[in-house]
Amino acid sequence: MNAKEQELWEKAIDFHGHVCPGLAIGYRAALYAAELLHLTFSKDEETVCISENDACGCDAIQSVLGCSIGKGNLLFHMTGKQAFSFYNRKTGESVRLLLQKPEGKRTREESLNCYLTLPAEKLFLVKETVIPLPEPARIFDSYVCECCGEVTGANWIRLAGGKKLCVDCYSQYDRFHV
Repeated sequence: MNAKEQELWEKAIDFHGHVCPGLAIGYRAALYAAELLHLTFSKDEETVCISENDACGCDAIQSVLGCSIGKGNLLFHMTGKQAFSFYNRKTGESVRLLLQKPEGKRTREESLNCYLTLPAEKLFLVKETVIPLPEPARIFDSYVCECCGEVTGANWIRLAGGKKLCVDCYSQYDRFHV
């Protein structure tokens, strides 16, 4: 690891709270995506990541590339796979990185070392993205739920009996799940 990579690894550890193989997977995915797509830390939504899991690696992606749920540039397509689609909004380029599990059984420490040292091209299968680049995050109007009185974003409001209700107060009608 060079000095810059070591600095980013330490930043990921500080953000996540501990060292683990999952953090190393996200860290290496973020570095590889940055190399392939010429990415830098995203101050807004210049870089987008769609993660196919909600595991430790997402914390590394947040700290290394600046993708976050709050900015709307860290999204989830839950498949349970160690796969991450990265998008560069400036260039329109994208890549999907799929973890290739090294052969053989390893201890936690051996897995961590493997994920940190294996060449990126052996660690990840580089594929084309299949999910289109999501639109930038929107800012929605807010409404007060006419049942609980809590303020809710317009895209979450449901209409029932002529009233605007939040999803917690709205009673879903679904006669097909009995």
